Amino acid sequence: MGAKVDDVMGRFRRELTRIKDAGGKLESELRELVARTENLNKSVGALGGSDLLSKEEYDLFLEGFKRVKSVKGFGGGSSLDVITAVAREIVMKEIEKHAADGLGRVDYALGPSGAWVVRHSKAYICKRSWIPTGPFSVHPDAQKMLEPSFGEPGKCFALNGSSGFVEIKLKTGIIPEDVTLEHVAKSVAFDRSTAPRDCRVSAWFEGLEDKPSVRDERMFPLLEFTYDLERSNAQTFDIDVSDSGLINMVRLDITSNHGNPDYTCVYRFRVHGHEPDHLFMNVVDQ
Repeated sequence: MGAKVDDVMGRFRRELTRIKDAGGKLESELRELVARTENLNKSVGALGGSDLLSKEEYDLFLEGFKRVKSVKGFGGGSSLDVITAVAREIVMKEIEKHAADGLGRVDYALGPSGAWVVRHSKAYICKRSWIPTGPFSVHPDAQKMLEPSFGEPGKCFALNGSSGFVEIKLKTGIIPEDVTLEHVAKSVAFDRSTAPRDCRVSAWFEGLEDKPSVRDERMFPLLEFTYDLERSNAQTFDIDVSDSGLINMVRLDITSNHGNPDYTCVYRFRVHGHEPDHLFMNVVDQ
């Protein structure tokens, strides 16, 4: 009789141990679920507050997030998977946009596509540099302002002093719509006082047979703007010219920077617009 009682008590203790272990595992899983939910809430808040998403994209994300609440078993793994899928879709769209040169806009001043710097004011040359520059020569680093810098400090072209200019031959003739000026991001910048501040953009069309002297006769203003250090590092400015006509040359005049008296850094300058139809191009060519 005593052996039988001991056997029953032994099984009872083993069952209690199993239940205790199962409870501990369940508690651990619940803690993990709570942590995942908190991380998700932080991620949603970060997505809404950062410059990564536009207001329209954030609204779409919220709509998807609200739809998830109606999914059976909300709060479980399946619902979290749905939320993750919504977030992944938004992120993929951002990746596609940045693969399209960050802004999702064609840049007709992109160096690798055929644009180039034809003239600029005096370049800033550090004492260790041995590259000679004359009054009409183009510095080898000038093309940096027409290439993606990927936010890396120092990947820029430095103009001497707090003001200067650059003239750019575009990839092809376009009807201009806006321009984008880029400086290094605040989070990685060594000295943001070198960023351009007040700027002016002019343009004109220069044919193959035209002499450089025609720039003074044909150049016309496109816009003036101020680069704001408190905004994103790549800032786009609309061209408020209802009938600017066809252009293939652009001049960026920097009339002041954010305080550095020695040099002004241009990380990247872009020109956006659209190409006219072939009929218009034929008339221009004639």
